[in-house]
Amino acid sequence: MTSFLRPILWSIPKITAEERQRLPALTAELEGRLKNIAERFPQAVFASSLAVEDMVITDAICRLKLPIRIITLDTGKLNPETEALIAATNARYQTRLEVYRPIEADAQAFERQFGATAMYESVELRRQCCRIRKIEPLDRALGNAPAWLTGQRRSQSDTRSGLDFEEHDSGRNIAKFNPIFDWEEADVWAYAQEHDVPLNDLYRQGYPSIGCEPCTRPVKEGENIRAGRWWWESRDSKECGLHK
Repeated sequence: MTSFLRPILWSIPKITAEERQRLPALTAELEGRLKNIAERFPQAVFASSLAVEDMVITDAICRLKLPIRIITLDTGKLNPETEALIAATNARYQTRLEVYRPIEADAQAFERQFGATAMYESVELRRQCCRIRKIEPLDRALGNAPAWLTGQRRSQSDTRSGLDFEEHDSGRNIAKFNPIFDWEEADVWAYAQEHDVPLNDLYRQGYPSIGCEPCTRPVKEGENIRAGRWWWESRDSKECGLHK
């Protein structure tokens, strides 16, 4: 009888003493960056995906009591674990994340025309789903924002290797900031553990990068941390369009 070994899945990194030693300087630099953004752009918007990177930035914003609005997108396709994190975040930081949802009529019309699994059929259909469920709600959230922030990092993927701290969102004609653009994965997890940041339970199930439920799966140990996002597509198409 042939036996099948279950693959070893990605797991939360173990942080070394050297990596912990880096944390105070990184934290101070992050706090300085966030204070600078808040001073230059009062009521800037932080668009949180609820990923560990975004939870790190949320923790710093809330600790410093900065006038930066924190919003998140409920696409209607999130895992229950992700939805639960919204309530956990509100409870932990005594705040209320601003939740933006897709226009229900548009989401229903898309599924009636193309089906609930259309995202697997072509990159264009997948991106059309992303436009309805993610980009349009984000556009509403950023409607009056002077600037916005993300949790993107250079080392997350090839498509993000050219990130800078400050960019210009030409589509919306506003400033865009990536406060931890130069952090490594270990830096993020060191901060999360040091500050006991609330996290998505899917991280404990082999998901290093978490999006909508149909478009996310666990990854094997040693794979790129975004390999489980839109895994059926080529590496150069693995963005939803939020950051174009």
